[in-house]
Amino acid sequence: MNILVVRTDKLGDFVTALPTLYVLKNYDQHHKIIACVAPLNKELALACPFIDEVIVDEGGSLWSLAKSLRSAKIDLSLTLFSNTRVAVAQFIAGIPTRIAPATKLAQVFYTKRVKQRRSRVEMAEFEYNLQLVKTVFPDVDLSFSKPLCSFAKEELEKVYQKFTERYAITRPVIAFHPGFGGSSDANLTLEEYVELVRMVSENGKYQAVMTFGPGEEALRKKSVALCEGLDVIFYQSTEGIVTFTKLLASFKLFVSTSTGTYHLAALVNTPTMTFFGDSLFASVKRWKAVSDERLQHAYMLPLGEKRSDVVSKVKIDLSLKISNK
Repeated sequence: MNILVVRTDKLGDFVTALPTLYVLKNYDQHHKIIACVAPLNKELALACPFIDEVIVDEGGSLWSLAKSLRSAKIDLSLTLFSNTRVAVAQFIAGIPTRIAPATKLAQVFYTKRVKQRRSRVEMAEFEYNLQLVKTVFPDVDLSFSKPLCSFAKEELEKVYQKFTERYAITRPVIAFHPGFGGSSDANLTLEEYVELVRMVSENGKYQAVMTFGPGEEALRKKSVALCEGLDVIFYQSTEGIVTFTKLLASFKLFVSTSTGTYHLAALVNTPTMTFFGDSLFASVKRWKAVSDERLQHAYMLPLGEKRSDVVSKVKIDLSLKISNK
């Protein structure tokens, strides 16, 4: 059976789809698992051994997308997050069984609509995605490996060695990612990140690293100015999502807001300290990562006076980590 899984939105959203792709392949190795993704996520999708084929929605003609779907000879599709474009394309492609959550007007183009009421946030996003598999294979095992993406040890060592040699790093790395591309509801200020960087820099047991994605040059320059006199490395990811993910696998801790990079760190089971908005929609309950939960440390950032209490808690927790207590 050729099974299509559709998730064509942002990086973090796509990572929440990976457990679904994994359990489908694990259920029956003879199934051909096809992922329909946004261009941003193509490289990561191709790197996952449980995905057999990748179809990229380039955002062009609806008929072009439908043609690509038709040529894949798909028997069944699971659309984890739907919009009218992907719904109509699947309808035109003639996919016989099309399953999606019962939301939005686009649901009329599916053959089976599943009521999940995700707005209630009764489980995490990736868990809602997994539940859709049960509608097709009731006996499926929904468990998945952690880390979900296991790269060869040699690959990880090669990437990390290149990184450490470039910056003359000799200590374990604690990384801070202050950017978020507008995809998070809450974050520390850059000045607050610098305070955390200062703690690691002055402790001396770990190497502080600030990471930046493509298009964050201005944020990097501002960070450099604010960190004057501190022992910190400024790393801008320019070699793609997969290389950055492999690098994250060797970090001892990754500190960021709830954005795509947080989910990448979770893919390789890197310990995280993560900031979430103080609402059910933006909470860790909804955006819990796919890593071992014991490695996830979440902080809800409220508005108003209580925010400073949470920031103080972050500092205390970081201090304990770098003191090895």
